[in-house]
Amino acid sequence: MKNIILDTLQESIKVKDRFIKNNIDLIQSGADRLAICITSGHKILIFGNGGSAADAQHIAAEFVNRFQIERPPLAALALTTDTSIITSIGNDYHFDEIFSKQIKALGKKDDIAIGISTSGSSKNVIEAIYAAKNIGMFTIGLTGQGGELANCADLVFAVESDTTARIQEVHITLGHILCDLVERILFPEKFRPVRS
Repeated sequence: MKNIILDTLQESIKVKDRFIKNNIDLIQSGADRLAICITSGHKILIFGNGGSAADAQHIAAEFVNRFQIERPPLAALALTTDTSIITSIGNDYHFDEIFSKQIKALGKKDDIAIGISTSGSSKNVIEAIYAAKNIGMFTIGLTGQGGELANCADLVFAVESDTTARIQEVHITLGHILCDLVERILFPEKFRPVRS
C-alpha cells in the first residue's frame, strides 16, 4: 500500500510538471484573456460533468469570492449548479443540451466559456462550446489527450495522461494558477514585489 501511495504521488507530480512546463505561454495567454474579459465587464461561464462539474464550481467560487487576496468579486458562474434547470432540460429535451441552453440564455459576445472534459468527448460540453462560439464568446477547453473538445475550443489545455484522476489533478492546479495570475494582473498593488 505504501508503494501505491508513493507511486501515485510521483505520477501526479510528473504529469503536472510536464503539463506546466509545456504550457507556460498558453497559461499566460489564458490568464490575460480572462483578465481582459473581466475588466471589460464580461463574465466567465464554466461547465463539465462529474468531477469536472465539481472543478467548474470550485474555480467559479475562487473568482467570485476570493483566491489569495482581499478584492472585489469577479464575474464567474458554474453552469453545473442549478438542478432545476439541468433536470428540466434533460427531461424535456436531452442531457446533451444542459449546458448549451444555459450558454444561449446567459452568454454574451466577448464572455468566456470554459468547458472541462477529461475525455474531450463529453457531448454536452462540446455542444456548449459550439453554442458559445456562435454567440461570439471566446472558448477555453480543459481536456485530456484530445477528443473533439481539443479541436473546437479556441484555447486548449490538453493533459498528456490516460488516467482520469491525474487529468483532474492538473485541471484544478491549472484553475488555481489562472485565478492567481488573474488576481495579480488585475490587482498588482495587492502583491509585494518578489525579491531576488
